[in-house]
Amino acid sequence: MSALRRKFGEDYQVVNTNRSMTFSAPVKKKRQRFVEKNGRCNVQHGNLGGETSRYISDLFTTLVDLKWRWNLLIFILTYTVAWLVMASMWWVIAYIRGDLSNAGHESSYTPCVANVYNFPSAFLFFIETEATIGYGYRYITEKCPEGIILFLFQSLLGSIVDAFLIGCMFIKMSQPKKRAETLMFSQDAVISQRDGKLCLMFRVGNLRNSHMVSAQIRCKLIKSRQTPEGEFLPLDQCELDVGFGTGADQLFLVSPLTICHEINTKSPFFDLSQRSLMNEQFEIVVILEGIVETTGMTCQARTSYTEDEVLWGHRFLPVMSLEEGFFRVDYSQFHNTFEVPTPPYSVKEQEEKSSLTSPNPLPVAPTPSSPLLGNSSRGGRRERLLSADNADYADDQASRLPKKLQRMSSTKEEHLWRGLKTAPAFPGDRASSTGDLPLSIQRLRSSSITTVRQARPEEQVQLLSLDGDAEEGDLEKHRMSAAISNITVPTPAPVQIPFVGSRPEDNLPAKLRRMNADR
Repeated sequence: MSALRRKFGEDYQVVNTNRSMTFSAPVKKKRQRFVEKNGRCNVQHGNLGGETSRYISDLFTTLVDLKWRWNLLIFILTYTVAWLVMASMWWVIAYIRGDLSNAGHESSYTPCVANVYNFPSAFLFFIETEATIGYGYRYITEKCPEGIILFLFQSLLGSIVDAFLIGCMFIKMSQPKKRAETLMFSQDAVISQRDGKLCLMFRVGNLRNSHMVSAQIRCKLIKSRQTPEGEFLPLDQCELDVGFGTGADQLFLVSPLTICHEINTKSPFFDLSQRSLMNEQFEIVVILEGIVETTGMTCQARTSYTEDEVLWGHRFLPVMSLEEGFFRVDYSQFHNTFEVPTPPYSVKEQEEKSSLTSPNPLPVAPTPSSPLLGNSSRGGRRERLLSADNADYADDQASRLPKKLQRMSSTKEEHLWRGLKTAPAFPGDRASSTGDLPLSIQRLRSSSITTVRQARPEEQVQLLSLDGDAEEGDLEKHRMSAAISNITVPTPAPVQIPFVGSRPEDNLPAKLRRMNADR
C-alpha cells in the first residue's frame, strides 16, 4: 500500500472490488472561473432594488447590450405597434368625419383621405405614407386640417423610430466583439527559463490579415488574500508586469507572439515553486485591446488561466517557418508545448541558495585613532584591515596575474623594503634612497619620527597605516604594516661641553676671543 502511494501520490486511493484491485484518482471539481476562456465575465448582479431605473435612463446602451433575439423582437414589435396605432388614428378621423359612411355615395363629398373606406384601407394608407411608396390611389385632401396635423406627427415619429431602432441595430452589428473572435490565446500558460530567468509565458495570435492598431496587453492576477489586519479580500486583483517599463506590452501583432512575465522580487509569483503550484488557487486574466484597422473602433479580447492551466517546465513549439518569399504561420502548433529542463524551485529559494554558496566578502574593521596625529576620537580616520584568511585569498588572486604584472608588483615591494632599511634614524639625516619610496610612505615616515628628547633614552617609532583618503589599491602597504609596525630608534646621548669661565666668551678659542675683542 505504501509503495503504491509513493508511486502514484497521496491523491490516489486503492479501491477493493470483487473482481480485481483498481486505482482511481479523485475527480477534481470544476473550478469556478472569474473570466471564462471565451472572455465572458462570470458575474451576475442581483438585488438591485430601485437601481433598475438606471437601465431605462440609458435605453440605447441597454438595447445594444441585449442579445440578438431580444433585439429582433423589440424591433418587430416597435414597428408593428407604431403602424397599428397610427392606422387606428387615421381610421378614427375618417369615422368621426363620416368618411366611412359617405364614401362612394356622393361625388361632391370630399373626404379627409380619399379612398379610405375601412380599417384595412386606413392601414394601407399609413404604410404607403410611412414608407414613401406613394401608389397615388389614397391621398390626403386639403379639406382635413386634423389630417394634416396627424400627417406631420406621423412623419416626425417615424423618423425618430427609424433612427433609434436602425441605429441600434447598426451599432450592434458593427460591434468589435466579433473581431475578438479572430484573436487567439493559447490554451495553457507555461513557466520556464528565458535568458537565465524564470518566466511565466503565454501566446497570442491574430487570424486576420488586418492589423490591430496600438495593440496593448495587460495581465491581472486574481487571488483571495487576507491582510495583516485580518481583513479578507475576495478576488483581490494584482497587476502582472509584462513589460510596462520596457514597452514590451505594446504589440505589433502580425504573427503569433509569446508574452513573458519575469518572475522576480516584485512579482507575486516570487515564492511559487513546482510543488506549491499544485496547492495554489489563482486566476490570471489576460486583456488584449487595440483599434480595429478597418472600422477604427476599440476592440478588447479576454481570456484567463487557472492554476491547472499553468504548466511548469514547458515551452511553446515554434510556429513560424520561412517559405519562398514569405513567412508561414502554422496554427496547428499554436497550443502545443514541450518539456524543457527547469529547476523546480522558486526564485526566492534559488536566491537563498546562491547567497549561501557565494564567497564571504572581505571584512572591513574600523581603525583606532592615532595619538601621533592628534586625533583621540573614535570616529576619526579608519583603515581597512585584512585577516590572515583574506591575505591568503589575496595572494591567490595575485598569483593569477600575468607574469609581467607579477614582476612589476615584486619590484615595487623590493623598492619599499630597501627604502625602509636604508632610512636614517634621525630626521636631520639624509639618505639617497629616500626617493625610491612612494610619496605617501615618505610623508607618513617623516611625520612619525619625533624629535630627540633628553628625558627619554630611546623612542619607538611606528609606521602609521593609510587612512581612508589614501590610495586603496596599495595592498602591499597593508600587508607590510604588521612587519614594520615597531622600529626602535636609539637616541644619542647629549654632548657635554665643559665650561671654563663663568662667561660664555671665556669658552671660545683664543683666535675668536681676539677677533671679538677687536670688534
